[in-house]
Amino acid sequence: MMQRTLVLLKPDAVERALVGRILARFEAKGLRLAGLKLIQVTPALAERHYAAHRGKPFYAGLIRFITSGPVVAVCLEGRKAIESVRRITGSTDAAEAAAGSIRGDFSSSNRFNLVHASDSPESAAQELANFFAPGELVDTSRESLRWLYDLSEGDPL
Repeated sequence: MMQRTLVLLKPDAVERALVGRILARFEAKGLRLAGLKLIQVTPALAERHYAAHRGKPFYAGLIRFITSGPVVAVCLEGRKAIESVRRITGSTDAAEAAAGSIRGDFSSSNRFNLVHASDSPESAAQELANFFAPGELVDTSRESLRWLYDLSEGDPL
């Protein structure tokens, strides 16, 4: 199924100059960019984004970290995009992340773990709305999909 998902390249990814290397992994998998922007997350946006964690012991640290520097907000589109992105990203705890995943290869921390990835279609829709205004996302051209998926028997998505 064709999906869209949000990925945030957190301040540690930006400051460590890993943005291009991380985006290249998603593109190599066949995921398409539908939105991309460099932003400074405000406390209000951070609170909306992490609302599900409000009241948890690590909440204040999440807010401090995501607002500590620039973030690259990315909308990726593709077949089973949410599942694919989460597999490429790896386990939240870098010590448990598989080699070959972004966190397994580039991170050594639980909190400084480089990326955020939506975990469900519902959270992806909400998170994309938080980070991208109407009209900021573009549609993948049907022509480009023929290089990613077998379209000989109709829509594989």
